[in-house]
Amino acid sequence: QVHLVESGGGLVQPGGSLTLSCIASGSIFSIYTMGWYRQAPGKQRELVAVITSGGRINYADSLKGRFTISRDNAKNTVYLQMNSLKPEDTAVYYCNFSPPFDSWGQGTQVTVSS
Repeated sequence: QVHLVESGGGLVQPGGSLTLSCIASGSIFSIYTMGWYRQAPGKQRELVAVITSGGRINYADSLKGRFTISRDNAKNTVYLQMNSLKPEDTAVYYCNFSPPFDSWGQGTQVTVSS
């Protein structure tokens, strides 16, 4: 079973930046497409960005230019650099495979507020 542990969230002012990290246990990380997802209060979980094992990337259209996904296969880690954060980016952020496995981590809370 794969365990996913997200970190790096916090409270940030509008216009600020955060970098999220996600470490995955197990030996399958490097061969799978990874994704960042988020769930805002009262809303469904949505896909933010994905990165394939070879480094091809796609973003949700509304986030292009502000968020950057990357991965380090040697460290079983995927990152999400978030810039120019807006209050509507407030959500719990999760990483998972893409398509996602049934098991999710605890997520990391990102709150954008002045």
